[in-house]
Amino acid sequence: MSKITAAITAVNGYVPDYVLTNHELETMVDTNDEWITTRTGIKERRILKGEGLATSDMAVPAVEGLLKKRGITAEEIDLIIFCTTTPDMPFPATANVLAHKIGAKNAWGYDLQAACSGFIFGLTTGAQFIETGKHKKVLVVGGDKMSSIINYEDRATCIIFGDGCGCALLEPNTEGYGILDTVMKSDGAGAQLLFQKAGGSMHPATHATVDAKEHFAYQEGQAVFKFAVTNMADVAAEVLERNKLTGDDIAWLVPHQANKRIIDATANRIGLTPEKVIVNIERYGNTTNGTIPLCLWEWESKFKKGDNLILAAFGGGFTWGSIYLKWAY
Repeated sequence: MSKITAAITAVNGYVPDYVLTNHELETMVDTNDEWITTRTGIKERRILKGEGLATSDMAVPAVEGLLKKRGITAEEIDLIIFCTTTPDMPFPATANVLAHKIGAKNAWGYDLQAACSGFIFGLTTGAQFIETGKHKKVLVVGGDKMSSIINYEDRATCIIFGDGCGCALLEPNTEGYGILDTVMKSDGAGAQLLFQKAGGSMHPATHATVDAKEHFAYQEGQAVFKFAVTNMADVAAEVLERNKLTGDDIAWLVPHQANKRIIDATANRIGLTPEKVIVNIERYGNTTNGTIPLCLWEWESKFKKGDNLILAAFGGGFTWGSIYLKWAY
């Protein structure tokens, strides 16, 4: 019997209509387009506007588009893993909310929280259910409404993040395509460098926490940058070395879109030329769990069956990792 691997068989994405440009941010906080672009590579980001709209509301059109592309119904999905840092509510799981909205009556599901590394953690987790033969169709969703936890008076964070959602369908493959290797890592020592202080069991919401603006994302940018620029590059190199690959063997690097300089450092570390690196940070900013699936969605037409892809991410926690996969269609 041939070995079963988990292959991506469809991808799709969704971004809100509202475009928040660097020039608009100049009217909100002490910053400017040149400063933002030079340090991050970001020119604009999308923001989900509308009363009561949440992360699941971006996931619905993303997933419905995926189902249409693949020619399947929501009832065929076995499992939904929703990777998000901004769930609709602390509970129930946004995966369950999404399942109800799309009519995935036969799926069970849960949320996965690994900050910006969530989507690749989700792919790695979902692959296990495929490889064991337990499930045939696993939907991995990565999305965040980061604008819901961003302080637009804090120029260290408000320039970086945007809203968006993407998704991928995992199915069994016996031809050698799909997810072939993963390296996942985490280190809680960096927790206080990139986090949301209040809203959890340690610091439940009070008038004081709200007044102190502790329900927004906080980061010590320089410290996070130093850790990310080294570790995201190292883990991408590690997965290549483990599989005896070089940059010449790789068709595409699909990196988390946090900072253009981190992306460039990762590409340089594994010997990739710029034309092999997928970058859309200038238009969407950092959508956290949404960055990698949105890249897959936008570049889907350029992928060829058998292409070697390296996915790499780094997130708060700290979390980081890399996936080696062979494109299946």
